[in-house]
Amino acid sequence: MIILFSNKGVLMFKKLTFLLYFFLPIICLGAEGGHGGNYHLDGSLENMGIIWVVPFVGILLSIAIFPLVLPDFWHHNFGKISLFWASLLIIPFIIKEGIGVTLYELLHVGLLEYVPFIILLLALFTISGGVRLTGTLVGTPIVNLSIILIGTFLASWMGTTGAAMLLIRPLINANKHRKNKVHVIVFFIFLVANIGGSLTPLGDPPLFLGFLKGVDFFWTTTAMFVPMLIMIFALSIIFYFLDSYYLKKEGIKVEPQKGKVKLGIEGVFNLGLIIGVIISVLISGFWKPHISFEVYSGVHLELQNLTRDFLLLLLTYVSWTYTSQQIRKDNEYTWFPIIEVAKLFAGIFVTIIPAIAILKAGTNGALSGIINSVSNNGEPVNIMYFWYTGVLSSFLDNAPTYLVFFNTAGGDPITLMGELSNTLLAISAGAVFMGANTYIGNAPNFMVKSIAESSGVEMPSFFGYLFKWSIPFLVPIFIIVSWIFFV
Repeated sequence: MIILFSNKGVLMFKKLTFLLYFFLPIICLGAEGGHGGNYHLDGSLENMGIIWVVPFVGILLSIAIFPLVLPDFWHHNFGKISLFWASLLIIPFIIKEGIGVTLYELLHVGLLEYVPFIILLLALFTISGGVRLTGTLVGTPIVNLSIILIGTFLASWMGTTGAAMLLIRPLINANKHRKNKVHVIVFFIFLVANIGGSLTPLGDPPLFLGFLKGVDFFWTTTAMFVPMLIMIFALSIIFYFLDSYYLKKEGIKVEPQKGKVKLGIEGVFNLGLIIGVIISVLISGFWKPHISFEVYSGVHLELQNLTRDFLLLLLTYVSWTYTSQQIRKDNEYTWFPIIEVAKLFAGIFVTIIPAIAILKAGTNGALSGIINSVSNNGEPVNIMYFWYTGVLSSFLDNAPTYLVFFNTAGGDPITLMGELSNTLLAISAGAVFMGANTYIGNAPNFMVKSIAESSGVEMPSFFGYLFKWSIPFLVPIFIIVSWIFFV
């Protein structure tokens, strides 16, 4: 299949094989590990101190600092830096925990979390790159807000990643004439890549995980609607006035007739392929054949998930093969964004293992203070559930973070949808909303950033995004939402 790709496509897949450095050597050792052992990582304080989180902090600081101080070095070596931090964890991990536990954890995170994650991103990135909006689309405040709101609506039904990948290029193209456009991309990340995915399990991975745990498919549609509406309303007003201010400051006059030029879509069959992606994801959620294949002791690949990943790769191949390369050229399509995300998130997924294990240890772990603070005399403290789930989801994978607090709250979906519905709302809203706080809070955030930079937009640094944009604009609204719903 791959050999039929163009040279650029082949090169991309060759570069993606870099990721196997994280996993293949471990898989090869699997034959020596045997079966039948209990390889689950003990995240208790007695076994795992907070020092094990250092490699994860290291890769975060690398993402934040290197692009600022050594941009050329970072551009050419970010994959090696990601590998360095992963190795800094793996080597002492083997020494302390042994081959068995190390194999289990790496294979679990690699095959069950990272590989499906990157396959989904690859599919959506490739397919959306084959869709091009033609005609004259001028980035006025009303046009920009309209694109963002359309994406926000779509995000709950095709996923934040799907909606973001579909609309980021039209938004960038519409604003090519603008001098100030960073804010446009940032608010797109806020709304389309995060908050817009609040209404269904299709919208964001933590909600899908909740669905797999027994939460009704449409529970989030009703429970999350009002908090989501408040977030959208507040951010839309802020964006409109901010964009209007920048447009006036630039002194650009837009002739009315330009906005009336008829729009069209090239590569429209890719929209059908996106629907295919949605169906593939739904298959893995609704179809339960109870067939699995054991790769290693405790690591099982389930048939529905293998089917989903195969279908996603097939859709990727169809899109790449049958979409005119001229469309991708006009979209300024390059493989760099997906390569960057793949390499960096490989390191993140590996180094995050101890942090998640410590959280799962609950009151026995190094972060027991967090776990203890979400309840008072056995009663849930919903505002703490909201903030802790959200803040941790800003830096950790929001899906396992959601699951940790879901289980902390009892783990019974019937109870959580009933008498503890506000607790589940707090966990869900925190995981989805606060993914917007950082570039790594949700996968499409980094993808959007990378695509924008590939198109010549000078995006803020990791800390620049955090302190100039997300904290000033998002946190005040989070405070209002938490006061209304969780106090």
